[in-house]
This record gives sequence, C-alpha cells and structure tokens, in this order.
Amino acid sequence: MPIKKKVTAGTTAKKETAKPAEKAEPKEGKTYHLSKRTDGKWQVKYAGGQVAIKLFNTKEEALEYTKNMAKNQGRAILVHASKGPNKGKLRKK
Repeated sequence: MPIKKKVTAGTTAKKETAKPAEKAEPKEGKTYHLSKRTDGKWQVKYAGGQVAIKLFNTKEEALEYTKNMAKNQGRAILVHASKGPNKGKLRKK
C-alpha cells in the first residue's frame, strides 16, 4: 500500500525581492591582444594565452573582429607593433 503525504492548505512560498539592475562594468583580466605572427597572419589572443583565438589575413579584419568581441564582452584591446624597432611590443596611442 503506497504511503500518502499529507498536504496542508494555506502554505505559501517565500517571495523574492527584486534586485536593482547592476551596471555593466568591464570584466577584470581577459584583455585581447592583437599581433602579427611570423607567417604573416594576424592573431587574436587572450592576455597570457598560448593559443590564438582566431587568425586573419589582414590587420583590418582582425581589428574589426576584436573590436566587436571586446565591445560585447566589456574587454580591452592591445595592438602590438608589426614593424620597426618596436616590433612585437605594445604601441602607445
């Protein structure tokens, strides 16, 4: 014979209070780095990352893609110099 549970009338669930919407602030950590590889392609990587997120044939394509990602996720972009004495280093703007 199955056991029946007693249901009591008048029980109510706790009401959750609505919290105010928080402002979207930039996330700490993951900054996108845009740099040129030795094979001539442009790569997008996370700060401190070993593997490229995506490869591009031109700097413009890479920068457009990275800007969209950074905007959507509240991140920053750092572009490394591709020519000259500061090759591979961060450029000042």
